[in-house]
Amino acid sequence: MKKIQMVDLVSQYTKIKDVVDPSIQEILESAAFINGPKVHQFQKNLEDYLNVKHVIPCANGTDALQIAMMGLGLKPGEEVITADFTFAATVEVIALLQLTPVLVDVDPVTFNIDVAAIEKAITPKTKAIVPVHLFGLAANMDEIMALAEKHNLYVIEDNAQGIGASYTHGDGSKTKTGVIGHVASTSFFPSKNLGCYGDGGAIFTNDDDLAHTIRGIVNHGMYKRYHHDVVGVNSRLDSIQAAVLDAKLPHLDDYNNARRNAARKYTEAFKNHPKIVTPSGRRSCDGICDTCDCHVFHQYTLNLIDVDRDALVAHLQEKNIPCGVYYPIPLHKQKAYEDDRYNEADFEVTNALVKSVISLPMHTELDDEQIAHITSTVINFIDNN
Repeated sequence: MKKIQMVDLVSQYTKIKDVVDPSIQEILESAAFINGPKVHQFQKNLEDYLNVKHVIPCANGTDALQIAMMGLGLKPGEEVITADFTFAATVEVIALLQLTPVLVDVDPVTFNIDVAAIEKAITPKTKAIVPVHLFGLAANMDEIMALAEKHNLYVIEDNAQGIGASYTHGDGSKTKTGVIGHVASTSFFPSKNLGCYGDGGAIFTNDDDLAHTIRGIVNHGMYKRYHHDVVGVNSRLDSIQAAVLDAKLPHLDDYNNARRNAARKYTEAFKNHPKIVTPSGRRSCDGICDTCDCHVFHQYTLNLIDVDRDALVAHLQEKNIPCGVYYPIPLHKQKAYEDDRYNEADFEVTNALVKSVISLPMHTELDDEQIAHITSTVINFIDNN
């Protein structure tokens, strides 16, 4: 059996090296390393894929979130609501801009931000909501957008884990995640569903004026060289990373389908086990049916019932099966983001999930033998402990 990896980027690369290698060589020979033709080509192709007016590439996903908030003109002290159960970058940029992060609980089925908790947290100081498409599952965007419209709030989608997913609206129409809110960010970190071979990110919006502002921000606030019209940062996607991403973009749907196929096999193996809750899509969908594209399975995350999760992690590691715990500590309990305003009773779901979730290997190259070995090892441990 081939060695099991959490993410197998080498095998993925071998399938596209005939496209990647010449593209990188072309950049080396042209020396167009920053904002070269490959960056503009990738930008245009991603705009077409997402059906969005503006893609603004930048240096990484964290920058993308920060720049999106800068572009909206949010001011120090204003409140931004986001999920307690996610990676720290989402709340980090809020704090860096001297905005006030307001963390709320998540839905126990989808793990995405709880809309009722958002509404409860809104105050006169609230200016924006940041839903995270966690683990690749589209958040409840219809209800979030309705809530934002009701209270005149911005919606900033954190699409770092969800690129390629589609959200099915109440009327049956579909929209790619990342183009539903007022602005969105994504990450091209190597392990992402669309990942480069270094760091990279992008901001998406259909707002022409906002796009113009953001294009200045990513380049030191310049629209004309040495003319600084807005306060900016240095955050640009380099041409080599753009070449890698442009080579991968035509395969993104196939990559996501491969992840769904692996998820389907995982779920089938764990089906009906009384101590294992497999990932769900929207409440009306299991997320991995043949017609569902709301989940792209950046992670395949189990929720365990009455299982010593940490002992299972140790057991898998002993068996050379990688796994991850995303995330072991709620953001509201992180030293950097502790706040006396928070009430533990408001984080019942998150406080439980951090003790019970485990993510199994998930990537485009998983084969049946590996999945069978992983699932049988998990089940045997649980059944015998």
